[in-house]
Amino acid sequence: MAATIIVALLVVGAVILAVRSLIKDKKSGKSCSGCSGNCAGCHKES
Repeated sequence: MAATIIVALLVVGAVILAVRSLIKDKKSGKSCSGCSGNCAGCHKES
């Protein structure tokens, strides 16, 4: 039981880190250039 909780926490942590790095990439303009950090609206238009 405890092992399952530990594994779940590790998975959640990995997902959070991945999402944070994706957000940083988008804000720095790698994914959407010229959107001034507003990538949600940018990707909906395209």
